[in-house]
Amino acid sequence: MLQYLVDFGSVLLATIRDILPILILIVCFQLFVLRQPIPHLRQLIVGGVYVVLGLALFLIGLEKALFPVGKVMAAQLSDPAFLTGGVSDIAPTDWKAYGWIYLFAAMIGFSTTIAEPSLLAVALKATEVSGGVISQWGLRITVALGVALGISLGTYRIVTGTPLYIYIMIGYVIVILQTFVAPRKIVALAYDSGGVTTSTVTVPLVAALGLGVSEAVPGRNPALDGFGLIAFASLFPIITVMGYAQYTHWAAQRARLATSSKEA
Repeated sequence: MLQYLVDFGSVLLATIRDILPILILIVCFQLFVLRQPIPHLRQLIVGGVYVVLGLALFLIGLEKALFPVGKVMAAQLSDPAFLTGGVSDIAPTDWKAYGWIYLFAAMIGFSTTIAEPSLLAVALKATEVSGGVISQWGLRITVALGVALGISLGTYRIVTGTPLYIYIMIGYVIVILQTFVAPRKIVALAYDSGGVTTSTVTVPLVAALGLGVSEAVPGRNPALDGFGLIAFASLFPIITVMGYAQYTHWAAQRARLATSSKEA
């Protein structure tokens, strides 16, 4: 218990050190540039304390629980005895033997994205600005499906050992093509949706998963193959959000055409 308290104290001090420059910048601008008093000072101080404590607790939780869990799950699902199930003619290096890894990666990607605070903030603002046209849950689920697809494909890349740049190049070619044909109102939001997935909840678990898989799969090097999953988590939500927008736009046009044909 004492060691946990010591670790938490060091993480808390590091969190305060990281947040202090932001706090100084905001206070200086408010007092010396805008020359306005800080509104609701007491509430801001209480909220700031909660934020610092929450971040420190979150970071110590990642270090003590989530990182080890991600590595342990990846190691267990990649264990040759689990993969072959005692069948001697199945090679543990065969990519088809890692189905549970792909499924676990997809579920991790989906669940962490749904819980991502930054995505929730973007979804709330998108719903507010669009007047309810963009559904909060619709956006979150679409982004989460994109992350799930990307993380699953990223683990496949680790298992097979294929170059990362091939997937990224093909993915961004798809994004560029979609940008020209997707509804203009959704393009910027789609790009932002890709960025907010690589935040406090998703990144630690995805990084732990990638390192765990690369350590467990024979012939893989964690330094070379363990990273890159976060790039997938950032890229594929852009594709799914613009794809969903294209589908809804096409469905709306089809419904209008059907209505006009009936009236005629």
